[in-house]
Amino acid sequence: MTDRSTLEEQAKKLRETILYHNRRYYENDAPEIEDFEYDKLLHELIALEEQYPFLATDDSPTRRVGGKADAQFTPVEHRVVMESLQDAFSEEDVLDFDRRVQETVGDVQYIVEPKIDGLSVSLEYENGVFVRGSTRGDGRTGEDITANLKTVRSIPMQIKTPLPFLEVRGEVYMKKEVFLELTEKQENEGEKPFKNPRNAAAGSLRQKDSRITRQRKLDIFVFNVQQVEGATLNSHKQSLDFLRELGFTTVPFYTPCKTIRQALTEIQRIGNERGTLSFDIDGAVIKVDDFSKRQTLGSTAKYPRWALAFKYPPEEKETTLLDIEINVGRTGVLTPTGVFEPTLLAGSTVSRATLHNQDFISDKDIRIGDTVIIRKAGDIIPEVLSVVRHAENSVPYEMPKVCPSCGAPTVREEDEAALRCVNPDCPSQLLRTLIHFCSRDAMDMEGMGEAVLAVFVEKGIVKTADDLFHLRKADIAAIDRMGEKSAENLIAAAEKAKANDLSKLLFALGIRHIGQKAASLLAKHFGSMDALMNASAEEIAAIDGFGSIMAESVVDFFALDASKLLIEKLKNSGVNMQSQSTSIDERFLGQTFVLTGTLSRFTRKEASELIERFGGKSASSVSKKTTYVLAGEDAGSKLRKAQELGVTVISEAEFENMIQ
Repeated sequence: MTDRSTLEEQAKKLRETILYHNRRYYENDAPEIEDFEYDKLLHELIALEEQYPFLATDDSPTRRVGGKADAQFTPVEHRVVMESLQDAFSEEDVLDFDRRVQETVGDVQYIVEPKIDGLSVSLEYENGVFVRGSTRGDGRTGEDITANLKTVRSIPMQIKTPLPFLEVRGEVYMKKEVFLELTEKQENEGEKPFKNPRNAAAGSLRQKDSRITRQRKLDIFVFNVQQVEGATLNSHKQSLDFLRELGFTTVPFYTPCKTIRQALTEIQRIGNERGTLSFDIDGAVIKVDDFSKRQTLGSTAKYPRWALAFKYPPEEKETTLLDIEINVGRTGVLTPTGVFEPTLLAGSTVSRATLHNQDFISDKDIRIGDTVIIRKAGDIIPEVLSVVRHAENSVPYEMPKVCPSCGAPTVREEDEAALRCVNPDCPSQLLRTLIHFCSRDAMDMEGMGEAVLAVFVEKGIVKTADDLFHLRKADIAAIDRMGEKSAENLIAAAEKAKANDLSKLLFALGIRHIGQKAASLLAKHFGSMDALMNASAEEIAAIDGFGSIMAESVVDFFALDASKLLIEKLKNSGVNMQSQSTSIDERFLGQTFVLTGTLSRFTRKEASELIERFGGKSASSVSKKTTYVLAGEDAGSKLRKAQELGVTVISEAEFENMIQ
């Protein structure tokens, strides 16, 4: 028999592990393990606490949903608890559930529906109008994300019948095709992509700027009535039909089953078809249909006794790694991609998967010719799980020492896993570099979008950023669907961009670690491109808001012969190399502003620029050193922090008076 102290230590370690993964999943939207692995951990703890009740604690993750309200959003108390579901992994688990139900309420009809993998939310309507939306949080307290939910087009702002009050529960999700577009864009921009659609949906809903949420093209399936006034509902199927009539997008299919065997057949059918769905699911849900029987069954501290979530294990397949290809992104990152013997996996044929970086390859000892096990992370993105066996005479794989596109040496910094080509003229980086160079926040060359630039690169018209300032009307007009007017507009946009402030050019150059704000600080501090290029890392690091990594990145960039040549060409083309930024006066000198909430009279960018023109600076977080917090509508945690610290809070009207 295991002694008590050993059991307590085992339970403690399990709780700590589960709570850690809860935070990664619910609060950081960055899980480190698959749902199936997490569920196994949770069930191990449940079994342990059931066998040894003295191990159960009030704060055990077996008794709570898992998340907590984020401090940046206003808390919402749920009048009806948003419960989670008990998980099942086998036919025996489902039969045990049915036995418990029948022992309490006799024969029942079940409804089986797909379990959408997204972020669970509550939607509230008064007199038929959408008034508030919130996250589940810990089930009792969630976060008010109304502004962001209003950007989800499948959420009706007004329902067809003006009921006095209605609260429904749904799952906000991201379609697979939208997710793949988003992650491709993130990778092209050198950003860390979301791991799966669930993380992408959750991360998008928690944006402080609802415009970003709108761009993410989220959707919702509504699957439950939490509260209703003005209608009587007696069963789950009736409620779903009712929600459809009101204009909600409900779960796409829900099947009545008179026996548990029928329910198991439907679960298997959904599992077989999950790879063909346009959205991600992580299981199927079995619910008792009759509401009066649900009431009799009741709930535990965490789960309803009238529902069960069947979780599908991730499908895994063996295949052969035929080759490893190297792709070069805009920021110069070399990404290895595995090319496999085509394999049918989770509903689609898989032949490629990212191998991330050298560390990933070395840790798993992946070699060309190996037999490997692959699966789809979140049933979407193919990944290599492990190596089954090495091919005969195989050798460990090493990333190239030179860029496969331009032959320049590759470098790896101490704090990064990525290998990079730092040659700004690298052909593989050219299109993405040009897109960034012409973007609104950079050189703002109107009309120079991705499609146009792709044609210029393909035709050989543009080979460096400087070529954009030497476009010829005849060359552009000769391109299909361009014409002389298009040519004149593009040439005019390039000519106008020459007069941009030095800060926009510095941002356009795409120097690592240098965003808009850092570029602006560099331009103001040094005043000219020549002064900056001659500055040391120590001089740059001395700028308030800079650090050694940013400073060294700037010095490294301008030390490259290719960078020096590009700057010389741009100078000769008439591109401005001077800072045009001057302070009107220095009334805000030494003062720090933090902006929060939704501003109606200025954009945040405009307000920040005004503050800097008067000699002040804007910061992202509130501290004792903050001079003012400029608060707009729906200001959240920053406003509360300012009040706690005694920092002066000003309105937009007060700010306008200060800058008169």
